[in-house]
Amino acid sequence: MDSLYSNPLSLVIGAVTGVVISFYVAFSAQEPALEAVAVALAAVVAFRFAIVVAHRFSNRDETRTLELLFEIGAFAYALTVGAMAAFAIFTNADLLAQMVLTVYAVGYATAIAPRNAGRPVIALGQMVMVLGPISIALLMSEASLAQALGIVALLHIPSVITITVKVYRALRSQIVSAQANADLADEMQTLARTDVVTGLANRAGLNHAVSEELASAEEDARLALIWIDLDRFKEVNDLLGHPVGDKVLKGVAERLVEVSPDGSTVARFGGDEFIVFCPVDDVKHAELIASEIHCEIMCPMRVDGELLEIRASLGVALIPDSAIDADQLMQRADLALYHAKVGGRSQTCFYDPSMSRDLVRRREIEAELRTAIQRDELSIFFQPIVDLETSRIKTFEALVRWFHPEKGELRPNEFIPVAEETGVIVTLGNWITVQAARIAATWPDDVTVAVNLSPLQIRAPGAALGIKNALREAGLPPHRLELEVTESLFIEDNHSTSAFIEELSELGVRFALDDFGTGYSSLGYINKFPFSKIKVDRSFVSGAEVGKKSEAIIQAVAKMGTTLGMDIVAEGLETAEQVTAVRNAGCNLGQGYHFSRAVPDYLAAMLIAQERDNTPRRASA
Repeated sequence: MDSLYSNPLSLVIGAVTGVVISFYVAFSAQEPALEAVAVALAAVVAFRFAIVVAHRFSNRDETRTLELLFEIGAFAYALTVGAMAAFAIFTNADLLAQMVLTVYAVGYATAIAPRNAGRPVIALGQMVMVLGPISIALLMSEASLAQALGIVALLHIPSVITITVKVYRALRSQIVSAQANADLADEMQTLARTDVVTGLANRAGLNHAVSEELASAEEDARLALIWIDLDRFKEVNDLLGHPVGDKVLKGVAERLVEVSPDGSTVARFGGDEFIVFCPVDDVKHAELIASEIHCEIMCPMRVDGELLEIRASLGVALIPDSAIDADQLMQRADLALYHAKVGGRSQTCFYDPSMSRDLVRRREIEAELRTAIQRDELSIFFQPIVDLETSRIKTFEALVRWFHPEKGELRPNEFIPVAEETGVIVTLGNWITVQAARIAATWPDDVTVAVNLSPLQIRAPGAALGIKNALREAGLPPHRLELEVTESLFIEDNHSTSAFIEELSELGVRFALDDFGTGYSSLGYINKFPFSKIKVDRSFVSGAEVGKKSEAIIQAVAKMGTTLGMDIVAEGLETAEQVTAVRNAGCNLGQGYHFSRAVPDYLAAMLIAQERDNTPRRASA
């Protein structure tokens, strides 16, 4: 159909030419019948012009109507042209008039057939309606030359039919090919925007849907983006395998589609993250939707006979409440999700402007921390760990301090979490180990140094080699270095963790379990790994919940440590009464302000010197 209307100029030129010729011949011949046909031809031309204009403002649903109108106009014009030429021949009009009308008619029939070949019925019908009357008129003429010309006109019909069919086939082949390419392009576009595992929209599909929705949304429309992250989904893949993990993702996808409101776009953003983008009435409506999504995900799911409990963290941002465009909406929903995970996981957080301020602050600290390491703005302080029986210093725990040239001292709880989030902790941890080992090498041989290690630092490539290099450069024997790790390190059964501990333990480095009792405590990893020391968290010693239960816990840990040949350190000792209590409970080492705060290296050396000077006096007394 498009080919019929593709070049309206050719129709206009042909029609105007036909009208001019017909009127000129009719009035030149002074023949009323020809004049009537000329007027009829002009009326048909006007009708066809109206059809062309209508096509400009039509849609695909009106294709059949436009084709029918085109067909009526084309047949009427062709029949009128053929009839006018045939009438001139029948009536023996002026020879020049016959020639002009016949030449125009034959030329029109020849040209219009390939032009309208997209609809062969129309093309061939026009040709027959033009050449048929002319051929009949010529054959009925008494002049032999005219009869011969009539035969030629009849023979011209099959030749034009052949041309028309060839053009039609070529055009059809092009259309079929173009349609196939368009279908393939649509299919490729659909595949490019669809997640292969869940069948949901993928990241590209989500971006497209969000852009389309924002472009068509009304000015006062509210839209919510709910970012969902499955908590510890890696454990499902590691323990049950990726096929089961894929089934879990499919199950979560089905639940999200089912619970999401009409008009929502549900997408798998990647890995174990999903996004629901949907219209909402207000913040309360968004809270209701997020709550329903959270509850639906957390319902137990049975996969291959296994009953799995899935947990998820959600971050939510709204337009226009939280953001003004798609990029800002994504960033702020992601930021809200980050706070949901940091806040303990399995919860929903809505974006708040304070989150952006915290983000700016963290980025600022990250940049300044990298610079501080390069400029040696950081310092190592040491807090003693004391033998509760002899009051001798057994170990110093190395603690990092940051004295900012403009902001003053920054507390570790301000920059250590940022260092862990950004990966700077690896560089920072290695620097602390090097500095602590170098300083400890100047102390007496019976005083050891303890360094806290982050799980990220331990899992970093070449972690054990970094510790070995620090010991070698400082000249510190491996048995004088204690590496303190927290229980969070063992949440994931990571091969690199086991290899790290095993390699350094064989070298002589000792390991201590820090903050025992506050995390995912398990006797399994105490039995599995070669810990020489357990540090009981300060919350059992000087916390608000201190009482008979905490004392019982300390006694149990101390008894276990004595049986296994481990040192038990009580943290957070601030008073003599607390020292007495933990000593009576079975702890043999203590740490806290009662003995000393963390001090610079030169004061740590002075504490050791003072202790050694006082030892002979205590012995003689």
